[in-house]
Amino acid sequence: MLKLFRYLKPFRWAVAGVMAMVLLQSLSELYLPTLMADIVNDGVVKGDIPYIWKIGGFMLAVTAVGTLVSVAASYLSARIAAGFGRDVRSRTFRKVESFSLLEFDKIGTASLITRTTNDITQVQSVLIMMMRMMVMAPMMCIGGLIMAISKDAHLSLVFVGALPVLALTIFLIASKGIPYFKAMQKKIDKLNLVLREGLTGIRVIRSFNRSEHESKRFDEANGDLTQTAIKVNQIMAFMMPMMMLILNFSSLAIIWFGGLRVSGGHMQVGDLMAFLQYAMQIMFSLLMVSMMFVMVPRASASAVRINEVLELQTSGTEQSAKASAQQEKRLDMRKGPRGEVEFEQVSFRYPGAENPAISGISFRSSPGEITAIIGGTGSGKSTLISMIPRFYDAEEGSVRIDGVDVKKMSVEELRSMIGLVPQKAQLFTGSVSDNIRYGNDEASDEEVRHAAAIAQAGDFIENLPEGYSAPVAQGGSNLSGGQKQRLSIARALVRKPAIYVFDDSFSALDFKTDAKLRAALRGETTEATVIIVAQRVSTVMDADRIVVLEEGQIAGIGNHKELMAGCEVYREIVSSQLSEEEIA
Repeated sequence: MLKLFRYLKPFRWAVAGVMAMVLLQSLSELYLPTLMADIVNDGVVKGDIPYIWKIGGFMLAVTAVGTLVSVAASYLSARIAAGFGRDVRSRTFRKVESFSLLEFDKIGTASLITRTTNDITQVQSVLIMMMRMMVMAPMMCIGGLIMAISKDAHLSLVFVGALPVLALTIFLIASKGIPYFKAMQKKIDKLNLVLREGLTGIRVIRSFNRSEHESKRFDEANGDLTQTAIKVNQIMAFMMPMMMLILNFSSLAIIWFGGLRVSGGHMQVGDLMAFLQYAMQIMFSLLMVSMMFVMVPRASASAVRINEVLELQTSGTEQSAKASAQQEKRLDMRKGPRGEVEFEQVSFRYPGAENPAISGISFRSSPGEITAIIGGTGSGKSTLISMIPRFYDAEEGSVRIDGVDVKKMSVEELRSMIGLVPQKAQLFTGSVSDNIRYGNDEASDEEVRHAAAIAQAGDFIENLPEGYSAPVAQGGSNLSGGQKQRLSIARALVRKPAIYVFDDSFSALDFKTDAKLRAALRGETTEATVIIVAQRVSTVMDADRIVVLEEGQIAGIGNHKELMAGCEVYREIVSSQLSEEEIA
């Protein structure tokens, strides 16, 4: 957890202020029993009423100062913790944004959500407590011991028996509860996972009448978390009764032996009353420590999970070229990238997989050309194009753009050159125009409408009640699959990139719309490199180059006519989709 506290650096003066105010509060509370002892010893016993009023007024002033600094410390510590939580959430989110798909696969989306919300909240809550208690508890404990010994050293021997018992009790209870706190965070991850799947997949769940099954899954995850929470709370519930039991026995011993000291003339009544209050302060300072033992382990488990995200070495982090020649090329590319894409002996294996997803892939796609990639399900098409924007990095070989290895380019520079239309159309809450402008937030209304027209989305947008201002629900759930795909294509077109990558982006379109869209695209992308992944032969037949994949390897490269003559795999795909008349 200490690693996370480096993010407190901007608040260091505020933290110092809180510490100073808590110190003043502790001093005021330590001083009050002594003032009370003076009132009893020198005022009540001697009947000196003016002295009682004088010291009583001073006690009120000390109490007022203690109250004011306590309120100020609480306010300032809450502001510090809120700012700390804001900064850590922001850094965590930015770090997650830099992850490649490998890191997302490794940690999991549900866990990342939990770490960014629940885990940071846990650390934030403990931070408030630590800023107050980490100064106050030791101060009250050590100061109380010193003041108690100053009142009567012999009576202080009561603490010799009470404090070790108290410390042992805290240790035994905390050691039993700490493992459960760590387990709880993982079970919150599991609950989030089930809940997220249940909400995002609600249409599938209902269509297959699996609502009862999903409710059972949720109940199991929820019950598991609940049982763990009950177990840890049962353990920690022993803390307060045990503390109060030890505290009351200690008070009883102090009154018993203190009474004997007073009757023997070794101690004044006021000092006994002050001693009892100091004993309470010492015990309650240890109670604060016990509360920290309850909260800190859970926060520590959360802090470890947050640090795992912040310190994870990502494969998609920004890197810069070192060689001067490469730097010059990159500068040229910024001025006007051509967008030539080249794969050279590229291989990639998913973590834990026995066989590579793709191996030995080599081809080139030049500006002004359309390169199509086709193959059976699981042949590696989507994996292959994921190498271009560096969602994954090649294990062997290289992917180059304009002669520069994509690993030598910054992610921001690389992806600014690419207009990607993913296989699953993903839209965001906002308006239709907002979603199109997601590709270029500086695009004018005319550019937005032009991109929509090329994507064959203009007609359906204009038929919406609010046109381009029509709202889009989360994930585009208020639009059809074809409408979402066309908006995704318009989003890429408005970007005007050097490289277009269409990952099976025409599958939800009817054949007529597909043909019109491809014809419009050809006129719009004459100077760009276009790479299309498709299942339909009709989509790729007119491509300048077709790459045929089978089981992660290239089975053939050429245009439609060349592949029909020399590639058995391609012929099988064509014959499965087209009639003999269409093939002819």
